Amino acid sequence: MNTTRRGLNRTLVLVVGLIAVASGGAVVWASVSADAHRLWTQALTTAADAVDSAYTSTLVGGGPVSWAGVGTVAGAVILIVLLLIPVALLAHRRSRTVLRSTETDAASGRVVVREGFASDAVTASLAQRADILSTRVVADDVRDAPVLHVAVTPRSQASPRDVADHVAAVGARLDALLDRPTRTYISLHAGLRARLASDRRTLT
Repeated sequence: MNTTRRGLNRTLVLVVGLIAVASGGAVVWASVSADAHRLWTQALTTAADAVDSAYTSTLVGGGPVSWAGVGTVAGAVILIVLLLIPVALLAHRRSRTVLRSTETDAASGRVVVREGFASDAVTASLAQRADILSTRVVADDVRDAPVLHVAVTPRSQASPRDVADHVAAVGARLDALLDRPTRTYISLHAGLRARLASDRRTLT
């Protein structure tokens, strides 16, 4: 939810909710009204007959295979591929995010520090604080320069200023380790997990 547009999320939730409410209302109406039950039964029968007719008319050579079934499977495969392409492109782009690349006199010739190193280092450092529940670190290229995004979920009773200052200090130590400053974007998230953790700590 945090990485997508809120308007799109709310629209999808609204559409799904309206469909669920309409379906539930139709079921309740059909269960309490004889006329509605008759109309519902007729509609289902008509739909089933239409599906059977379409299936029979699209059989391949009179066999059990239908062109409609083949088209449905092909459409599902194409849809899955189209959904996976943005994910693959995003993962590939992030895997290419280089935080540092320098020439050396060693036999290897080059030292390359990628996103995974920074993510593991920052996550391990922040995991030592008791007032931080979770940390997510990603890097991406923005205007041909690496940018590090550190998303932190602190406990509900933690001081946001203290947490942000600590994350900034960890980023400064990472810059010293890389011998190069890296632009860092810090975001603090107070979600359901933080509230539940606070409730558990209060009960114990």
